[in-house]
Amino acid sequence: MSNVVVVGSQWGDEGKGKIVDWLSERADVVVRFQGGHNAGHTLVIDGTSYKLSLLPSGVVRGKLSVIGNGVVFDPHAFVAEVARLAKQGVKITPEVLKIAENTPLILSVHRELDGIREDAAANDASNKGTKIGTTRRGIGPAYEDKVGRRSIRVMDLANVDTLPEKIDRLLTHHNAIRRGLKQPEVAAATILEELKSVKDQILPYMDKVWKVLDDKRRAGERILFEGAQGTLLDVDHGTYPFVTSSNVVAGQAAAGSGMGPGAIDYVLGITKAYTTRVGEGPFPTEQLNDVGEHLGTKGHEWGTVTARKRRCGWFDAVLVRQAVALNGITGIALTKIDVLDGMEEIKVCVAYELDGERIDYLPASQGAQSRVVPIYETFEGWSGTTVGARTWNELPAQAVKYVKHIEELIGAPVALLSTSPERDDTILVQDPFQD
Repeated sequence: MSNVVVVGSQWGDEGKGKIVDWLSERADVVVRFQGGHNAGHTLVIDGTSYKLSLLPSGVVRGKLSVIGNGVVFDPHAFVAEVARLAKQGVKITPEVLKIAENTPLILSVHRELDGIREDAAANDASNKGTKIGTTRRGIGPAYEDKVGRRSIRVMDLANVDTLPEKIDRLLTHHNAIRRGLKQPEVAAATILEELKSVKDQILPYMDKVWKVLDDKRRAGERILFEGAQGTLLDVDHGTYPFVTSSNVVAGQAAAGSGMGPGAIDYVLGITKAYTTRVGEGPFPTEQLNDVGEHLGTKGHEWGTVTARKRRCGWFDAVLVRQAVALNGITGIALTKIDVLDGMEEIKVCVAYELDGERIDYLPASQGAQSRVVPIYETFEGWSGTTVGARTWNELPAQAVKYVKHIEELIGAPVALLSTSPERDDTILVQDPFQD
């Protein structure tokens, strides 16, 4: 059976929620392999909207769901999300959800440091350009502690006697930073109480996730790896430093879950029919005009988790073609084409000009990224509607031409075409789970 990795091919917010939900119905296991509760997926099932930020999308359908070791895990956010879903009739039990024992925790010191840094960068004119635009949820500082080998992990909650030593090591680092930022130090007792207050609600879900997934794979069950954010936010391959703090590309599905790369059979790149991003950083095709406002308003471009308004612009084939290469994308799911309905003309970025030279890639340098100028092709729009189409024959001819040309530009086929937020309004070209 095929195992599928879902990744965003732009800056996130490509509409992964609907596609992941659509695929999770076909999967046996759904795995989150990176990120934290800064990512948001909205699922609409039988008219009910479920907003998830940490839990894998499979929990809503009662599928075995896994939070892998590549995630940074906020225990208090988890408890709150479980309670919120319970009010909607979704019961989360240890039979449905497994959390990797070696998953690092996000604590209050991480959230506070995240906010302090963002405020300092925003208020210091001499540091112009250092504000990243994080969600202030402690994601970055938690990943810093992971690679600094001072994280407190889920398994540590099972042995309270060892926590004081681990907390002291953590606070030796954090209190030194806080002193430098003229912030009050954090007492070890505060962190200990914070951990004790949630341990009994977390530990029942703890498991050896690598073994659970290996057993499922050997049994021939279908595994769906659910990514968060998008390729251009990858800490290595994105618009650094305006990126998230983890690897979001498909290869991370293996490292972030404890499975070998041979377990991945299909990579589905979720791709919006135009481009958006949240937060600071370069955005070559951004439209700070009526076009951008139109796309944002018609596309309801506000973040699921933060409600932040998204920046909007034309489709950037250069970026998506690069994402296809970085992820080994097998096929894309093209979303939100209905937002383009009624536009007289539609532009697509096919290359950049950098210092007078035409290039076909996004350079890695921050300075060069800020200087690239998009080179556009202009397409005739369509007056008909794509909303709710479930076959190619229901699409306006110009919409079909637009999709086909995108395939050529990015070097990957469209496997799924989403024509509205409703999960069944999807044209299936290739089933990623098909043998």
